[in-house]
Amino acid sequence: MIYSRSIPFVLFALFGTGLTQSVNGFNFNKPTGGPPGSYFAAGSSIPVTALQSAAATASTAVPDGTYPINRENGAQEVTIHSDWANFNQGAAYVWIADMDVDCDGIDYMCKEDADGLNQTNFGALAAYEVPFFVIPDRFGTQYAKQLPGNNIGAVICDGKMFYGVYGDSNGATPQVIGEASWLMARTCFPNDNLNGNNGHGDADVTYIIFTGNNSVLPSSALNTSYVTNFSILRSMGDRLVTSLAQNLGLVNGGSSSSIATTTAGSSPTGGF
Repeated sequence: MIYSRSIPFVLFALFGTGLTQSVNGFNFNKPTGGPPGSYFAAGSSIPVTALQSAAATASTAVPDGTYPINRENGAQEVTIHSDWANFNQGAAYVWIADMDVDCDGIDYMCKEDADGLNQTNFGALAAYEVPFFVIPDRFGTQYAKQLPGNNIGAVICDGKMFYGVYGDSNGATPQVIGEASWLMARTCFPNDNLNGNNGHGDADVTYIIFTGNNSVLPSSALNTSYVTNFSILRSMGDRLVTSLAQNLGLVNGGSSSSIATTTAGSSPTGGF
């Protein structure tokens, strides 16, 4: 179900500029020539600051869902929260972490990446062209039913929100949290010269990953390597975030009837 109030977001994303952002991903697969951030930025009416504040108050920890942000001894640990995972629409997991650069996939030889792999979890994504983020492998395995792959997520960084997909997982020892593709990281922090060995170290980035098959970016917008239609990514992202914001009472339309009737500690059943 799509709330009627969310329809303008979809129409604006698809038609507001008069352009459909279908692209040939190969042409954008360059370290300094990737898609502009406007292609995957949240709509102007999304309550970004309010969502960031709400994420900071999340308190229901996912079982076995705490991970370090790097592999150093004594590294800061981050917990994934499920406070928002039981909504009927806009269900999501949320956490706040740093942002290291992941170049796995066809751009695995990106600058300063000494341990890149030529595959990602669901193909061989282009880190220069696809705004993807990474989750710990254990978390992805535990919640594979809710997170089948290529789920849309929203990333809040430096006061801005961008949409991406869950495209890869971290299977290192220990597994770490807080990673995104070259494109996502350098769009979030364009003045920091981020690369495979130079990430954004402060744990102040909010990650929201939506659950269920209806949050998966379809093959009409994403193939095994490239995003081919950014309009679909943006319209789905705005729709999912609008539903989440309504559930949280941050915009008009939220109500208790939109919350799934599950017991505390049960596995999330939501999705959009």
